[in-house]
Amino acid sequence: MHTIYLSLGSNQGNTYENLTKAIQLLFAQVGHIGKISPVYLSPALGFEGPDFHNCVVRMHTSLTSSKLLKNILAIETAMGRIREEGAGYQSRPIDIDILLYDDTTVSTSTLQIPHLRMCDRRFVLQPLVDIAGSEQHPVSKESFSDLLEQCSDESEVIKQPKWLKNPKDAMLLGDYNYIVVEGNIGAGKTSLVEMISEEFNAKPILERFKDNPFLPKFYKEPDRYAFPLEMSFLADRYQQLLDDIGQYDLFKDFMIADYDRYKSLIFSQVTLQEEEYVLYKRLHEMMYRDMPQPDLYVYLYQNTERLLKNIKKRGRSYEKEIDAGYLEKINQGYLDFIKTQHQLNVKIIDISDLDFVKNRQDYLEVVNQFYV
Repeated sequence: MHTIYLSLGSNQGNTYENLTKAIQLLFAQVGHIGKISPVYLSPALGFEGPDFHNCVVRMHTSLTSSKLLKNILAIETAMGRIREEGAGYQSRPIDIDILLYDDTTVSTSTLQIPHLRMCDRRFVLQPLVDIAGSEQHPVSKESFSDLLEQCSDESEVIKQPKWLKNPKDAMLLGDYNYIVVEGNIGAGKTSLVEMISEEFNAKPILERFKDNPFLPKFYKEPDRYAFPLEMSFLADRYQQLLDDIGQYDLFKDFMIADYDRYKSLIFSQVTLQEEEYVLYKRLHEMMYRDMPQPDLYVYLYQNTERLLKNIKKRGRSYEKEIDAGYLEKINQGYLDFIKTQHQLNVKIIDISDLDFVKNRQDYLEVVNQFYV
């Protein structure tokens, strides 16, 4: 993810509504919003026109700088901005400028980063200082606070009492203390948990399975290694959940995990012989008797064809032996389990036609279903 700073301005129509709509579109199409500065009123610069309302937002995006520019221009056009060749500065419903893109510099015929005139504009520097005063300019290496003091622009900028809202605040994930995201092998649950934890200030609880010595052996000889594999998973998952759930993080809003306590039972019922499963289930019940339940249990359903493609794409050598039949049994195991769990708050989300890793709108569609 890249950290970017954007300057937003509007002096046509309802300027606060324009800024709000622009932020919502940036949230939906560009990335998640970390901070929004206060809004400042400033005079039009370089032409006669109504005063502007301006702000700066800090965002995180996976877009390249060129793709970012393309999306921003599309947002401006959708909001009614008309660019006329040779017309110079004009009034506009929205103006979005890329100020910074990580610590990098970009110089093309269509894009200059850092923005060439940002240090000469008080209406840009003042809101930027409010959210990143100690950060340094990538070229001059001076802090933005120092650059504001040196700014030759004598225009008056007046801080406004009305703040703009971060769109993510309307998403109610913070109403949950503990969320579990489950799914079949290759469904993308870990990716989703990592994305949500970063955007919504959550503590991620990720399954530590890559170091399990029995896993590669199981995929080659399932009958021989099923029981030791499931027993090692049982012990590892229990210890990790005990540690992570018990350590409350005051600086995080909630916890979100990419596996649940019942995962061991679902997989073991598929992999173990009947006698082994009976013993395994007794041990599971004894160990997890006092473990807290999640406030929300999300199951990501993805069709088998997509699962196999995802597994192949991530390229883990020990997963090459997984076949469609095994994945279908695991999926059915999850669905059978969910039917019996009347005490759980369950959401089943079909992601077969979504790509929430590459497509921000697909990602938001998935997250919105957490509380629908």
